[in-house]
Amino acid sequence: MVDTEITPNPDTLKFLPGKKVSEIGPVEFLKKDKNIKSVLANKILAIDGALMVFFGTDFITVKKEKNIKWDDLKHGIISEINDYYAQGNDVVLKKDVNKLSSKSKSVHSDETINKIVEVLDLKVRPAVAKDGGDIKFKSFKDGVVTVELQGSCSGCPSSVMTLKQGVQNLLCHYVSEVKRVEAV
Repeated sequence: MVDTEITPNPDTLKFLPGKKVSEIGPVEFLKKDKNIKSVLANKILAIDGALMVFFGTDFITVKKEKNIKWDDLKHGIISEINDYYAQGNDVVLKKDVNKLSSKSKSVHSDETINKIVEVLDLKVRPAVAKDGGDIKFKSFKDGVVTVELQGSCSGCPSSVMTLKQGVQNLLCHYVSEVKRVEAV
């Protein structure tokens, strides 16, 4: 049985299949993406009104068009998730040990960047994952940390407040070199 949870973003809903979803970390797929290599992502994005699918470790977040009601979408998405696991699949995105790509964690040489990434990984990512999203470090230059918000955090009305009052305050507190945080 797939449970759902609302997120702070009214256009996203978090689906909890009670099973492993991604072994390779968080991954986001947009309807406009070409060559999506996930059967389940393709099936969910084929549903009218679905715009984005985000796979976390044990959850799936779906973003819908603003003019569509969740009652019109939710059951189709749950059906696709149930069908996927009922076909004997145990995980949506499997770790492929033969393909260790550049997407695997990169080791940053700069000590400040290492501290920033550590704070994001340990203090911020678990919190945004609870809301069906993710945050990824992009760059650090002249005291400004640039991050990318994904999943339910992308386009969320409260993401600006979360970024400034939450992420920026934490990073400024733990990493003195950080003065500001921006999203791409």
